[in-house]
Amino acid sequence: MFLSQIQQYPFVLSFIVGIVPAMIWLWFWLKEDRHHEPAKMLTLSFLGGMLAVVVVLPLQKIVYNELGGDGSLSFALWASLEEIAKFIFVYFIALRNKKVTDEPIDDIIYLIVSALGFVTLENTLFLMDLVRNGDLVNTIIHGNLRFIGASLLHTMSSATIGICMALAFYKSKKQKILYTLSGIIIAIVLHTAFNLFIISQSEGNIFFVFGAVWLSIVILLLLLEKIKHIRTNNLNFQN
Repeated sequence: MFLSQIQQYPFVLSFIVGIVPAMIWLWFWLKEDRHHEPAKMLTLSFLGGMLAVVVVLPLQKIVYNELGGDGSLSFALWASLEEIAKFIFVYFIALRNKKVTDEPIDDIIYLIVSALGFVTLENTLFLMDLVRNGDLVNTIIHGNLRFIGASLLHTMSSATIGICMALAFYKSKKQKILYTLSGIIIAIVLHTAFNLFIISQSEGNIFFVFGAVWLSIVILLLLLEKIKHIRTNNLNFQN
């Protein structure tokens, strides 16, 4: 009876399984910001990340139809669409508003929040077929795997862009653009490499990639501590 009710509303359980890990990560990353951001802007950034999924999926389908799903170019284009869409949505929601992003770490926080919104809806859609088939155990297992993998990947890639922006926080406008573009390119490369290694389905590769992602999160935390103490030596360059 219970399973049959779940199968009638697969989105609900899938969304719960998808959003709980995101909320745990959200709580974790928000602790890193000493000056808490407005709840409204955080919520909008999270929803913006979810909306990015709606925009990206049809475009990824076009790439799949044109190029297939196994080539490196396809993976690179999929990663590019996801990273660019996440960035664009949160940029217009929060990043361009200097009253909101008034210190270097803010760019990183908003990009991470947007990434968690993206992975929440992505996870939800991924898990819906399992819920629809009444496979509750596999839904929970796959949800946990994506908690480890996809959540960390999107967090890492978006945070990479945020770190580059934070490092250019007190630099000229031209330098800010250059750093931001560099961050987006690095994020796309990391995202593409992760997908290519995972698709090989080699057990050794999977452990290596997940280990590398966890290591990158540790590095991210260390960089966050550095960025918290960024101070400008020449405010005259700030635009």
